[in-house]
Amino acid sequence: MSDTKAQEPITSRWDEGLAAGMSEPERLLYRSNLLGSDLRITNFGGGNTSAKVMMEDPLSGEQVEVLWVKGSGGDLGSIKLDGFSTLYMDKLNALKHRYHGLEREDEMVAYLPHCTFNLNPRAASIDTPLHAYIARKHVDHMHPDAVIAIAACQNSQQITERVFEGELGWLPWQRPGYDLGLKLEQLSQQQSHLKGIILEGHGLFTWGDDARSCYENTLAMIKRAEDWLNQNIRQPVFGGQKYAPLPAAERAAVATRLMPLLRGKISKTEYKLGHFDDSDAVLQFVGSADLAPLAALGTSCPDHFLRTKIRPLVLDFDPSAPDFERLVSGLDQALEDYRADYTAYYERSKRATSPKVRDANAIIYLIPGVGMLSFAKDKATARIAGEFYVNAINVMRGANGVDTYVGLPEQEAFDIEYWLLEEAKLQRMPKPKSLAGRIALVTGGAGGIGQAVARQLLQEGACVMLTDIDGEALEEAKKDLVKVAGKDTVATVQANITSEEDVAGVLGATALRFGGVDLLVSNAGIASAAPLDETTLDIWKRNQDILVTGYFLASRAAFTMMKQQGLGGSMVFVGSKNGLVASAGASAYCTAKAAELHLARCVALEGAEFGIRVNVVNPDAVIRGSRIWDGKWKEERAASNKIGTDDVEEFYRKRSMLKRSVLPEDIAEAVYFLASDKAGKSTGNVLNVDAGNAAAFTR
Repeated sequence: MSDTKAQEPITSRWDEGLAAGMSEPERLLYRSNLLGSDLRITNFGGGNTSAKVMMEDPLSGEQVEVLWVKGSGGDLGSIKLDGFSTLYMDKLNALKHRYHGLEREDEMVAYLPHCTFNLNPRAASIDTPLHAYIARKHVDHMHPDAVIAIAACQNSQQITERVFEGELGWLPWQRPGYDLGLKLEQLSQQQSHLKGIILEGHGLFTWGDDARSCYENTLAMIKRAEDWLNQNIRQPVFGGQKYAPLPAAERAAVATRLMPLLRGKISKTEYKLGHFDDSDAVLQFVGSADLAPLAALGTSCPDHFLRTKIRPLVLDFDPSAPDFERLVSGLDQALEDYRADYTAYYERSKRATSPKVRDANAIIYLIPGVGMLSFAKDKATARIAGEFYVNAINVMRGANGVDTYVGLPEQEAFDIEYWLLEEAKLQRMPKPKSLAGRIALVTGGAGGIGQAVARQLLQEGACVMLTDIDGEALEEAKKDLVKVAGKDTVATVQANITSEEDVAGVLGATALRFGGVDLLVSNAGIASAAPLDETTLDIWKRNQDILVTGYFLASRAAFTMMKQQGLGGSMVFVGSKNGLVASAGASAYCTAKAAELHLARCVALEGAEFGIRVNVVNPDAVIRGSRIWDGKWKEERAASNKIGTDDVEEFYRKRSMLKRSVLPEDIAEAVYFLASDKAGKSTGNVLNVDAGNAAAFTR
């Protein structure tokens, strides 16, 4: 969220003219999208909304009351109608006779599918009873920072009464479940004047008689909490400033150097992707006097906790006397201590039925004067984890500013983290794609082959950084690729790969955006044709600069980062048939491509001991979708072969042994194979993708 929006007051954006023509479920969707679009109201994937709607039973034809409630998973800001579960209210009420107490309340989740209305396939969430039994037609359950700050105070109940003057009820901390739903029902019935309820350490329930009044009641309660906190918070917050933040460029430089090192140390069993945040809220917290004791308390809201783990790891760094080497030298011990502490927490808290201990590495890493790093199995999860910890920072600022912040009790935290229902949800997750957690850098990314390669890698689960000298074409490529895999997984940086400084910047940008690099696809290219006696020194140097020096600089920089990570890696050079076969009238190009091929073999020799594989894909005549063939090269090759430019593709198709055209997608398939673990025992190899050319046979 931008700083500008964060400073704007929360106001109603309800458009009655728009809502008037909607059905009740559509108004629920409209309300949900409005609430979910503002992270101050609820975080990504958090919160629930519901409406009790009279509908025609598809079996009896009678009007029955149906609960529409956000289903398991999903995000309110982007949810569609099919994201809601629908359940018969009479069946939900009948479930009360099946309830046998707290010790067996998880069993109640298995009954929810039996209450499904109209065969809706959307699974009901564990929060369904919380909405079903509140005696109101429309219910919102949100996680606004301002309200959670009050809910996480040591004197939460008294402050709730002071701020909301009896309009909101209060319930002590309890893990969400069936029993909590019954308590919400009881309170909403016994105190009919209430406009909602605060759950200690958790969040806010609000309601209304129609969709609009419910929505505006939710906003009013959040704004009241915000206003009260702003008027009563003690200054300075977090015990005052201990460290001033480093300048922005220096913060980025520290994060850029640290992320590949840290990523390598925590990705030994599962690849992790990183995210860097040096927003004002983060810098204020990591530079504060109370950083260490507050961070040790952990988060309070279950939604925050599930995303960020029991507590963050605060790294030992003094920005007033920055010493990066000292930071790195203490990293192994800091990580070991955190893992030992997490394992001890597991051993202290585990139940007889608890799942096995999970990854003991931290998710959130706090660096005084620099910012916050978050690491997770995919980029979106890493980013969202960071956003949740910013929510936690805001909660701690408010709670400690007016009272004493209280984190989630350790046993309660464990029981949520290792909740069997959460474990079942994790087990239902789809199997990771073959390149999940990998970071790819594709040079020449705006071209036809570059885009096809990027698309293939994205579809296989990788994050991709594209670089190209043509900034405008690069942005167009990015727009297309974002449609394939989303904005989290695609990034671009304009650069000239013949510039040592630019190449260093590309690798730095890749590390800062994703955490490091695992796959390099060297694809930047040009083509030129001229008889030897007409080949100028400029033509010769241009081929050498891009096809040899550029490939050397990219591979050297990626090689260095891969060594730092210690996770191995894979490089694929997109070469050419001309690296193996001489071609008349193209000496500069053929020589450069041959040098490129031999460079790959040299890097393969040096990379083997570090698990870094290097292979080459040799295309021939990839004409369709190629920017190289759209230019002078096509005219030159047409003239050399004494054909028209419109006949070039057909000429090369017929020239091939298989009589087939070679497409960018064909090269992408070959690149993916060599880059992936499918070719995990191949290095120094050449794969021709040329539809058959006997002269290019490697043996």
